[in-house]
Amino acid sequence: MLIVRTSTKGQVVIPGEIRKRLDLKAGRKLSVRLTEDGKIELTPVPLEPSAAFCGIYRKGKSLTGILLREHRQEIKSEKHLRP
Repeated sequence: MLIVRTSTKGQVVIPGEIRKRLDLKAGRKLSVRLTEDGKIELTPVPLEPSAAFCGIYRKGKSLTGILLREHRQEIKSEKHLRP
C-alpha cells in the first residue's frame, strides 16, 4: 500500500509506478467517485469515448439495471456529502 498526502488545494500526487502502469500522462482525465464505504475511487476516463461501453452488454446483464444501480449509488454518495 502506498500513502500519499493532500496539498492545501486538495491535490493528490499519484505515485509514479501507478502512473506508469496505467499509462497516465499529464492532462489525462480521471473520474472520481465516493464509494458507499467512504473510499475514494479514481478511474482513468478512456481516451476513446466508445471504449467506455465495451463489455457493458454482458450476457444476462440489463443496461437499464446497471444505469439505475449506478444512479442510486450516486444519490447515496451525494447525501453523504451534504452538511
